[in-house]
Formats: sequence, structure tokens, C-alpha cells
Amino acid sequence: MGCGKTHWGKELSMKLSIPFFDLDEKIAEQAGKEIPQIFSENGEEHFRLLEKEILYMLTESHETFVMSCGGGTPCYYNNIDYLKKKGTVVWLNCSVDCLYHRLIKEKDKRPLIRDVSDDKLKSFIIKKFSNRKIFYQQANIIINDDEVSIDKLIERIFHEQ
Repeated sequence: MGCGKTHWGKELSMKLSIPFFDLDEKIAEQAGKEIPQIFSENGEEHFRLLEKEILYMLTESHETFVMSCGGGTPCYYNNIDYLKKKGTVVWLNCSVDCLYHRLIKEKDKRPLIRDVSDDKLKSFIIKKFSNRKIFYQQANIIINDDEVSIDKLIERIFHEQ
């Protein structure tokens, strides 16, 4: 959450001239409601099942694409294994400070942090990261940098595998 997956996914898809999918946008489209509304009305478990369903639908119906997944996507239902089987998984590993400064500005748009007070946001990020790190570390490519560039992404994806 907050590392730039959607931004860089769009940039990469434009540079490569292939389709881009934001998994959260597709979930909202399919459900007919925004992600925060899904969380509040149906709960996280319902959201995660819907997420898996849409993930499978998109990957089975398109051969080449770039997808931005939510930060929790690889952590549920063996999604990390599925993602790696279907393509190349890239982890944009930003520092906690970088994530904090980005996320504090957009808390109202993020259901998992909407109700977290500003002074507890950094510890929330650290806790969430420590729970998810085991999944993120399984990515095919890890970019340990707060400053990403499209050229760096392309270089790593196509020349380091």
C-alpha cells in the first residue's frame, strides 16, 4: 500500500503497449461499489474472495498484461504462488518512512488505514509490513528503492530473469 504499484503499472503498460489492470478497480467494477464500501458492508473476507475471483478471471482471459494488485493480494489463498505461475511478480519495496509520508495524505481513500490515527500510522505500516514480508519476498524481482524509474523497471524485468 502506497509504494506506487498503480502508477508504475500504468507507466510500464504504456511503455510496453500492453493492457493494464488495477485489480482493485476491477473488483470495484465487478461489485458495483468502491473498495471501502465492500470492506464496511461485507468485510475483508468477502473482499479477499472477490479479489481472488477477479484475479483468476483476468489472468485466465488475457495472455499479456501488467497488473497492479493490492498490498494484501499475495498474502491470501496462495495468490503469491498463482501470480508467480502466471507471470513475473515485482515487489516495489519502499521504506517505511516513504510509505508513511505517502499514506498520511490519502488515509480517507484506504479502508485499512482510514481509522488509524496519524500518530499510530507508522507503527501500523511496520506491523502490516512484517506480516506481509514473507509473501512479498517471494517476488521474482525486488526493487529496494524509494525512487523508481520506468527504465529501471524495464531493465530489471527483462534483463535479470
